[in-house]
Amino acid sequence: MDYRLERDTLGEIKVPSDKWWGAQTQRSLENFKIGTEKMPVELVFAFAILKEACAKANLRLDNLSQEKAESITKMCEQIRKDNNVEHFPLVVWQTGSGTQSNMNMNEVVAFKANEQLEANGGKERIHPNDDVNRSQSSNDTFPTAMHIAAVVDVYERLLPALRHLKDAIEEKVIAFQDVIKIGRTHLQDATPLTLGQEMSGWLHMLRKNEEMIKESADHLRALAIGGTAVGTGINAHVKFGDYVAEEISAITGHDFHSSENKFHALTSHDELTYVHGALKALAADLMKIANDVRWLASGPRSGIGEITIPANEPGSSIMPGKVNPTQSEALTMVASQVFGNDATIGFAASQGNFELNVFKPVIIYNFLQSVRLLSDSMLTFTDKCIVGIEANEEEIQNHLNNSLMLVTALNPHIGYEKAAKIAKKAFQEGSTLKEAAVASGYLTEEEFEQAINPEKMIGPSE
Repeated sequence: MDYRLERDTLGEIKVPSDKWWGAQTQRSLENFKIGTEKMPVELVFAFAILKEACAKANLRLDNLSQEKAESITKMCEQIRKDNNVEHFPLVVWQTGSGTQSNMNMNEVVAFKANEQLEANGGKERIHPNDDVNRSQSSNDTFPTAMHIAAVVDVYERLLPALRHLKDAIEEKVIAFQDVIKIGRTHLQDATPLTLGQEMSGWLHMLRKNEEMIKESADHLRALAIGGTAVGTGINAHVKFGDYVAEEISAITGHDFHSSENKFHALTSHDELTYVHGALKALAADLMKIANDVRWLASGPRSGIGEITIPANEPGSSIMPGKVNPTQSEALTMVASQVFGNDATIGFAASQGNFELNVFKPVIIYNFLQSVRLLSDSMLTFTDKCIVGIEANEEEIQNHLNNSLMLVTALNPHIGYEKAAKIAKKAFQEGSTLKEAAVASGYLTEEEFEQAINPEKMIGPSE
């Protein structure tokens, strides 16, 4: 392999000649051969956005020449456009401040910008620290990139997927609004409701999830940039943070502002912990919805079997014709992963010692993984399961007619204790509720039929 020599404050080091990074990136590669988890591409692109915004802010403050600022800006745009992630190889398990990933971006931008300047006959050269990282520290850039990546991913990936699922369930609520079925509590028969009413609970969960995620995500709009090393803003202009936030807002189309307290912004990640709490709430509701789907579709002949789900693939390598709730299984595994990510984020966020939290990479890695997994699984669950759900009305009717809990409608007429005796008599004798009621002498067949009408049992009395 061909190498070139790169230099940093520790001396010279060999870097593969076809790679764009510099000495500090190479040292990180050699020092942290841990696992396979790379810095998320969403964070890489967030860093490119940030470095572009910083160059523009420094230009506004006369801290960079026009030639340098434009060259840095162009390279940052090119990185996002061309998706050149192979030049950002660092693992999550590195310094807890993310310094080496910040320098990875600085080195790549400087290397490619200098190539361009040289090719165009430019006289200036760009330094990764002095120019690309001007007015910045890894301690304020990494948390800023974390927030940029989180906001963009939540609004452009997660929420559209959530709305897609929500819309599909709303269609089912309307389609099944008149399909009366038996309710279940404690996995036991309960009073009737419609299949549409049952699914409306799912729909409202997702509506509330959307509201909570949006509300919590607003806290991510505050950025650490401008705090530099410890939050004091040393080596940065007093307006630098505000200018960078303005530029980031313009680039992304999402509103950001400079944090009012940079000491908090460097050492605390309570905002990301809070937002991930809302993601955990979404995961909990998705777990419930997926479980309801697989319970209702269980069988098809020896389970509940009140709905049917699409047969997307053979369900067994040995049992022909088997259809399994695979989309529910995938979604519930994702929910389990999100619960684990939340525990990791919560612990990591508690480790903000003095002026800096040094668990930043693992926080953003787990956060973005949760967003990605939730988004992808909601899309597949919607398209491969929810839209294909059909009501098995024959089985629904059988369960409704056989349920002993229809007896609840007799409470206002004969009282709880007499109604309970009828239900127990029917269960013990294997008779119908009507047969047990008439035999009890508490009411006539005509009175029973007037009282037991499932259509009048799916809402409050008027």
